[in-house]
Amino acid sequence: MRTVIAFILLTIVAFVQAANEIDMKVEAALAAESRPDRDRVRDENRMPIETLNFLGLKDNMRVLELLPGGGWYTRVLAPVLAENGKLFIAIGTRRIEEGVLTEPGFENVELLETTANQRRSKQRSVYVVDDFEFGVDNIDMVLTFRNLHNFSKEHRDIINASVFRSLKHGGLYGVVDHTRRHMEPNNGENRRRIDPVLVIKELLDLGFEFVTFSDLHYRADDELEYEVGRRSVSGNTDRFTLLFRKP
Repeated sequence: MRTVIAFILLTIVAFVQAANEIDMKVEAALAAESRPDRDRVRDENRMPIETLNFLGLKDNMRVLELLPGGGWYTRVLAPVLAENGKLFIAIGTRRIEEGVLTEPGFENVELLETTANQRRSKQRSVYVVDDFEFGVDNIDMVLTFRNLHNFSKEHRDIINASVFRSLKHGGLYGVVDHTRRHMEPNNGENRRRIDPVLVIKELLDLGFEFVTFSDLHYRADDELEYEVGRRSVSGNTDRFTLLFRKP
């Protein structure tokens, strides 16, 4: 009995130490002198330590970040993975190529050149992509932050199917996005929001397993009524945080 208890305690201690190590690496990345002030002001709202812990990030993972924008999360992920893991980025990478990736310390981030050909559609704020492959496999984790709302179902399916193929069995897919009311039709105010139930259904249909969700970014005072860029909402949008797994 004592042996069993000792084993359980050692397992708990090892788990806590691993979590603390990730926390320390994320905290160091957030404190980096090269990090812009415009990124720092979003820390409290985006809660990167809590979010990445929930998603199950480990420092020895092969991680693919999709649609990295200006590189807010890239500046956090790259230092955490630099020693033991690997960070890939793909789709919509022009800004980060000209910015973050030119700075010291980001030399090991690998840009995946795909044939996705992301471009604007005729519909406002909606993008399309061509069928493509990432060109890598055996990925441990794919992450995308506030991006799926920018695509129609057809093109979300193209992206998500490619994610599925790139992940190893048991690999994780973390999705964060702005919440839309369930089954609400498109209108001028909700164009940068997406129904989380729809996201879950689409990913289940592609073969993913739904693991869990978090209310880390739940905001009771976001009425889900206004465009996320409005002054009364910006920086305080309700966002869903979902975790999926490839069987």
